[in-house]
Amino acid sequence: MSTDGGGSGGVRAVGVRRAFGAVKAVDGVDLDALPGRVTALVGPNGSGKTTLLLVLAGLLVPDAGTVTVAGFDPVTQGLEARRRTGWMPDVFGTWDSLTAREVLTTVAAAYRLPREVGAARAAELLTLVHLDEYADAPAHVLSRGQKQRLGLARALVHDPQVLLLDEPASGLDPRSRVDLRVLVRRLAAEGKTVLVSSHVLAELDEMADDAVFLSRGRTVATQSVAGAAAQRRPWRVTALDDAGLRAWLDRSGYALAPPDGEGALVELDGDAAAAALLRAAVGDGVPVVSLAPAGGVLEQAYLALEEERR
Repeated sequence: MSTDGGGSGGVRAVGVRRAFGAVKAVDGVDLDALPGRVTALVGPNGSGKTTLLLVLAGLLVPDAGTVTVAGFDPVTQGLEARRRTGWMPDVFGTWDSLTAREVLTTVAAAYRLPREVGAARAAELLTLVHLDEYADAPAHVLSRGQKQRLGLARALVHDPQVLLLDEPASGLDPRSRVDLRVLVRRLAAEGKTVLVSSHVLAELDEMADDAVFLSRGRTVATQSVAGAAAQRRPWRVTALDDAGLRAWLDRSGYALAPPDGEGALVELDGDAAAAALLRAAVGDGVPVVSLAPAGGVLEQAYLALEEERR
């Protein structure tokens, strides 16, 4: 990944540390998230993802290291940084007595948007996140997924340059997850910097351009999603005759993983190798039914990193 993410629209963290007493939640994170791209934060529970996002959002002061968001330091230039940052926490918190529309107009007022601009922006965003029919309902009647959608709208009220999204798909139904992916990709295409954390790595596969892997509060790897897809990983091949398929793969010199279900698992170096296998199999009369990666790109990259660290 490039290291020029600290420019006018990007996010940069260098050597960031943050402890809570004896617990080192973030213990040396380096990160660059670039404008026009979606960067995924990947790591297990307790790896420091949420703490890092809170630091970037200006809600926690780091113990050490430097941070810039859209070119501004959230600690020493907090007002300028926050004007350019949209923050969506993993749990939506608001005044439950306010309606969905009032939540958005209140946030718009906090960002000093004129009243008429705030009202128009609230109506636009409620339509965008499919909450029109709940616009004038109190927030406390919304479901978990609906509150998540309202939280995303809240983060977008002031049209920020940088979006920090912590578990944005949590509680969303399948249709809403698709809508979220489409919206995030659209925002990146508009030139915004999007940094997103999620435990659902399959969601990130279709959303992210780059990934930053965290473990025990530290950055352990950075990689583009396209680069991860080109690495050696398991693919599943199925055919009408599994025994014949496995015999052909063995004769052809493919390394087979232990069977874990239908078909066979083979280690391949990206799409070109998969295409070559399929062409050869069909040419030899093997009745192949399907050939696809056995897991998501980021999932496989993450599991490989975890295996290396053991």
